[in-house]
Amino acid sequence: MEFFVSTSAPSRQRTDCAIVGAYDKGVLSETAQALDKRTGGRISRLVKRGDIRGKSGEALLLTDIQGAACERILVVGLGARANFKRKQYRKALASALGALGRTGARDAVSFLGLEQIPDADQYTLARATVEVVANAHYRIPDHKTANKRPKPTLTRFGIAAASRGDRTQVERGIGHGGGIVAGMSLMRDLANHPANVCTPTYLSNAAKALARDHRSVRVRVLNEVECRRLKMGSFLSVTAGTEEPARLIVFEYYGAARSEAPTVLVGKGVTFDTGGISLKPPANMDEMKFDMSGAACVFGTIKAVAELELPINVIGVVPACENMPGGRATKPGDIVKSMSGQTIEVLNTDAEGRLILCDAITYARRFNPDVIIDIATLTGACVVALGSHYAGLFSNDDELSAALRTAGERADDRAWPLPIGEEYADGLKSNFADFANVAGREGGAITAACFLAKFTEGLRWAHLDIAGVAYVGGAQKGSTGRPVPLLVDYLLNKQ
Repeated sequence: MEFFVSTSAPSRQRTDCAIVGAYDKGVLSETAQALDKRTGGRISRLVKRGDIRGKSGEALLLTDIQGAACERILVVGLGARANFKRKQYRKALASALGALGRTGARDAVSFLGLEQIPDADQYTLARATVEVVANAHYRIPDHKTANKRPKPTLTRFGIAAASRGDRTQVERGIGHGGGIVAGMSLMRDLANHPANVCTPTYLSNAAKALARDHRSVRVRVLNEVECRRLKMGSFLSVTAGTEEPARLIVFEYYGAARSEAPTVLVGKGVTFDTGGISLKPPANMDEMKFDMSGAACVFGTIKAVAELELPINVIGVVPACENMPGGRATKPGDIVKSMSGQTIEVLNTDAEGRLILCDAITYARRFNPDVIIDIATLTGACVVALGSHYAGLFSNDDELSAALRTAGERADDRAWPLPIGEEYADGLKSNFADFANVAGREGGAITAACFLAKFTEGLRWAHLDIAGVAYVGGAQKGSTGRPVPLLVDYLLNKQ
């Protein structure tokens, strides 16, 4: 998709489709009024007939246009003027793209960003526009042999700027939005593949391909022998029951001086999670291919950083493995030793994500990081607590927590802070090891974070539990690409 900036008036804009808005009760926006005047009152007549009501999510396509330079006019409902903010803008634009996708239009120009939106400037709206358009045109990796979805005909999308002075901000938004959607698309591609395709080896090869595409990215892949030499007993305990070899994938991106402390991103890469010996119920187990969404998010964020050529240093660490039952699988009650030297009683083999992340966090210390952020579909308890709207945010550093939360608000990819405390960590006590990998049922997302916190002494660390936001389940299952926007926004504002 090619994006461009337009400063032409709606009536003079040559395009296959001009997108304008109407507020509740058919009140036309200024751009819709301009086109209405040039078309002899065609739009206002449709308002009087009740065909255009301006309700949020509605869209009406006008063809055979006379008097204006465009071939089609798409009037989108914006809802109540007082309530039209960034969230409603995204909804309106998504509705427009749905209607536009049923036409043969090859290019379009949106004038929706010229409306008065109190919580967004031209840069923010342009970035959001690129995300909405690109995500609407995303297609999952297709393994069908017939009835494949046709590719969209739309190839160019214009964003109207109020003046030539706003062009720079709109272009900046387009550029940053392009980097974000490139990362989101990579994350979604990797996560949407079935687990018999996207194995730890596949992820390793995908990492190498990413490095080939971007000279600024270096990749190192450690095999199980190398991980054993590093004494990653916790990580390797998870992969003991499978025939698929585990891999530790390490990205290095240096956009600043090597002396500058990097941000380290650690992503959970369980390419399929059966629960191990603590086997999951069969229903919806197919969705456990998404249990590597944290890893896919690291891939996507590294790609976005490289695309945008950010002047910062970023390291990605991805422990990739399967969690399967088998004759050599770790059993409930087994004790394993982590890379940090601390011992863990594995009471539940389905609490495996924390077992691979703890060794990856310990490994990440060698980069002397400024901060470490781990990303994981870690607990169903977080879904119960926050649903599918917010990621869970845990941190031992208030400044880092606030920065991530603010980034999520700016990116419309929100996270909500949850506590870490000794009261919760007490549930991890063990008679046989330094601590157990699970506590009681209550506060499961919090006790999981407390477990990870035991490996972060002296580090500025945050944990994002993305179990509720990384993918959609059910009949329409698929990866969302979250929280790539949150992380890229954080890194954009850190430089």
